[in-house]
Amino acid sequence: MYGDPATIRRILRDSGDTWAVVGLSTNRNRAAYGVAEVLQRFGKRVVPVHPKAEAVHGEQGYPSLAAVPFPVDVVDVFVNSDAAGGIAEEAVGIGAKAVWFQLGVIDEAAYDKVTSAGLDMVMDRCPAIEIPRLG
Repeated sequence: MYGDPATIRRILRDSGDTWAVVGLSTNRNRAAYGVAEVLQRFGKRVVPVHPKAEAVHGEQGYPSLAAVPFPVDVVDVFVNSDAAGGIAEEAVGIGAKAVWFQLGVIDEAAYDKVTSAGLDMVMDRCPAIEIPRLG
């Protein structure tokens, strides 16, 4: 259900190239840092979203999704499951096309809300693993 291969493929290929990575900071030891690098390598624009609003991988950071002054296509979420639902609601509110919850991030209610709003959503998957599988 929330790792449907067709949905994964649609998000990675057709949802657009601007990815807001929520939880991305300059901490090289965090998974978000490496995943953002992979996304950039595959042609995605990575927008760091973190309370510190740090620039990461050459991109200006923002403290929230609402603070990003341009359209975001995909919201990639690196926060714990308890906070992920609020981020998903923000993604719907800013008009994102898709929401991606990283490995270990699961919120069934958020999934229902996001997909009911017409967005694609994936949970408990990593785009850095899925992109190479597409070939």
